[in-house]
Amino acid sequence: MTIESINPATGEVVDTFDEESESEREEQLKRASEAFEDWSRVPIEKRQRLLAAAGEVLRENSDEYATLMTEEMGKPIDQARSEVEKCAWVCDYYAEHAAEFLADEVVAGEPNATTKVVYQPLGPILAIMPWNFPFWQVFRFAAPNLTAGNVGLLKHASNVPGCARAIEDVFREAGYPEGVFTSLLISSSEIDQVIEDDRIRGVTLTGSDGAGRAVGETAGSNLKKSVLELGGSDPFVVLDDAPMDKTVETAVQARLINNGQSCIAAKRFIVVEDVYDEFLDRFVQEMDAQTVGDPTDDETDIGPQAREDLMEELHEQVEETIDQGGELELGGEPVDRDGAFYPPTVITDPPKDAPADKEEMFGPVATVFKVSDEAAAIEKANDTRFGLGASVWTEDLDRGERVAREFESGLAFVNELVKSDPRLPFGGVKDSGYGRELARHGIREFVNAKTIWVQHEAGEETEMVE
Repeated sequence: MTIESINPATGEVVDTFDEESESEREEQLKRASEAFEDWSRVPIEKRQRLLAAAGEVLRENSDEYATLMTEEMGKPIDQARSEVEKCAWVCDYYAEHAAEFLADEVVAGEPNATTKVVYQPLGPILAIMPWNFPFWQVFRFAAPNLTAGNVGLLKHASNVPGCARAIEDVFREAGYPEGVFTSLLISSSEIDQVIEDDRIRGVTLTGSDGAGRAVGETAGSNLKKSVLELGGSDPFVVLDDAPMDKTVETAVQARLINNGQSCIAAKRFIVVEDVYDEFLDRFVQEMDAQTVGDPTDDETDIGPQAREDLMEELHEQVEETIDQGGELELGGEPVDRDGAFYPPTVITDPPKDAPADKEEMFGPVATVFKVSDEAAAIEKANDTRFGLGASVWTEDLDRGERVAREFESGLAFVNELVKSDPRLPFGGVKDSGYGRELARHGIREFVNAKTIWVQHEAGEETEMVE
């Protein structure tokens, strides 16, 4: 079978790829397993140097990779360039800090013993990655895990096969040995078989909570470690003392980044009644001012949705919410042009349990709620099965931190949009998944934290090393 890459802005075929056969998949798993035996013994300093080289390859070919992302999933070209640079940043970060994060830790034990924790790689790790940030999601996994001594196998989303192959080429050009990073062009129906394979020692997925449940069940039944970064319906809480200029400007950016297709995009705007009218008027005006168009044009703010069927699903959610009593303030109809374009859309007062209230709206659709006060805002923010990110807007930073601590989320920001940063752990709670990526926490997810006890002769002194 062949896999087609379709440009969502034009409907044209970008490229075609052959889906790999069962025998080819078996050969790739065998090669990865054999590669791990050597790679895990490579000194971490050399692995760090190779990762730094991968960052250089990314920067040298930034325009090529950015164009590929834009062609395959419709990301505005300026955002695509920023994504490539962010991937290079995560390579730089772990090239500098991986050895520090995985250094042996001497811990207190018996007087006549040396006791320590060492961090050792597990083996081949399967990464199941989405299309919305087709480079960043992969490098967020690969940079720490390859440097920790694991090898990676990527099952990328079926609409970005060109990105999958390009990422494989990045590591090859950087000098990584064959088999350390492999892209599997296989169907989703084969994922369970790969997870169940004895050579796979862990699995990480970024995707929907439905996909997360399926992958988590398979991994769990085979006693394999998993990390799941799932969907989100992030609240953006506007308190009565919010700095309105910055709040509105950032609200638009937080909702529309990546054409609105981001797990950590602000989706539910929860505004106290004292400033509700002002926020709504200005927010709608700024949303309406955004340019929808050709994603290869630097002046475009919003490109197409990644696939026609995804746009249709989003529109069904909007229509159902309006039918149930939500008020449409802006947008609400697909753009009348070729391609999967959906305009900035604002809905107010959606009934409880309408799609815009309870489901993730994965596109440029904002839902605005009016609440009476701070306590009601916190209650509404937490009234969701998701728990990925949240933000609060206020002139009082102490108040902001207090509210942030009340959010049921893995990430909480005060006067800033929710974002991922290599220096900080990333992940969610509730139906948004478990485990953490990035920072020290991320590189330790797929390692064996092994206790080592060395007993000395009675009376022999031991030296504790910090």
